[in-house]
Amino acid sequence: MDGIHDLGGTQGFGEVSHKINSLKYKPVFHQEWEHLAYGLLFVGAGHMELFSVDEIRHAIERIDTRSYFASSYYDRVVIGTATLFVEYGVITQEELDTLLGSEFLLALPAKSGGRSGPVGSDQFEVGDQVMVRDEFISGHIRVPAYVRGKSGVILHRTTEKWPFPDAIGHGDRTAELQSTYHVQFSAKDIWGSSADEGFVVVDLFQGYLDMASYQNVPTLTELKARITEGAEA
Repeated sequence: MDGIHDLGGTQGFGEVSHKINSLKYKPVFHQEWEHLAYGLLFVGAGHMELFSVDEIRHAIERIDTRSYFASSYYDRVVIGTATLFVEYGVITQEELDTLLGSEFLLALPAKSGGRSGPVGSDQFEVGDQVMVRDEFISGHIRVPAYVRGKSGVILHRTTEKWPFPDAIGHGDRTAELQSTYHVQFSAKDIWGSSADEGFVVVDLFQGYLDMASYQNVPTLTELKARITEGAEA
């Protein structure tokens, strides 16, 4: 789903405030109610086993644009979780409205049933040069738009496997288990020549990747050389 949540590389939002994390403890929650959002999520996904975390992500992606931007991070978690509780019949819209004292705005209904993992997708090894599939689908997908069609290098492959998001995110409990990979891209290859020198590392499921043509993809050594040349220029 290419929606409002996929903002990587989108312009017009101004500079992103960034601080290097210190070793000092920082509270995860900034308001007293925020921990309840995760509490509700894990009651449904863990204790009751009604839905998966990927279904929560998909529900959040289905929030209408105005509500999405008007809501904080934990507001969205509550809306997504409440939406799934209604869709799975745990509570009704009317009961939520009564508790709130006004209409509880849920996420929009799903418009897609998802998809299974690509058949015959390859396993990759560290150092392999890969191409991200240039796919735009209806429904949940866990590959950011800004790396689709881009080439990179495998830095790491997980030993564990997880259900393919495009399937489990739509409630398909038979979703194929796949490895995930840390794929390193050149920042300039993604953002263009005006980008800073550096790398971008994205975690991607096996089903989003194909082996790349070696003629077109820089090796890990070549990528590092680009950074060195840029720093010396």
